[in-house]
Amino acid sequence: MNSGNLSQTRLARMQATMTSYVARGVVPGLVTLISRRGETHVETYGTLAHDTHHPMQHDALFRISSMTKPIAAVATLILAEECKLRLDEPVDRWLPELADRRVLRHPQGALDDTVPANRPITVRDLLTLLLGFGMLLAPPDTYPIQQAMSKLQLRQGPPDPATPPPPAFPWRILRDTNGNLKVGVSV
Repeated sequence: MNSGNLSQTRLARMQATMTSYVARGVVPGLVTLISRRGETHVETYGTLAHDTHHPMQHDALFRISSMTKPIAAVATLILAEECKLRLDEPVDRWLPELADRRVLRHPQGALDDTVPANRPITVRDLLTLLLGFGMLLAPPDTYPIQQAMSKLQLRQGPPDPATPPPPAFPWRILRDTNGNLKVGVSV
């Protein structure tokens, strides 16, 4: 595992950061892997578990949870790197239900009091979670938009894990376990 063409300064910075995660008890151990232009650098830190002294192994198996956003982001950036999509490209061709959208004139306004959005939602908007779903800091069902969201089981705030999403939800927009809205895209 050669790391000759990788920046030794950046590797040292990464090593210090990863070591600090283990030292502070954030994780018992971890594995880093960097591959660039055919050169690969793998490093292990810490132990396999908090309650053991067995050192972390480079081929250790990990449980992955709450990783949808970073995995989707990496896949999207790979597609951007391969010129299959652009970050500032509208998502309309993959998510036609988000094309030509209209937005409320005022948050407290009636649901039919809308105006055209200033611009389409882009790939970058999805990656940075700026796709246009705002959050109203008001008690539930105060505004008509909140009432409509409740009717569709789109809630703001802490999730209710006992309530699954509706079975025939017409869009590919879902709520994750943290109550955040997510958009699924198939390229």
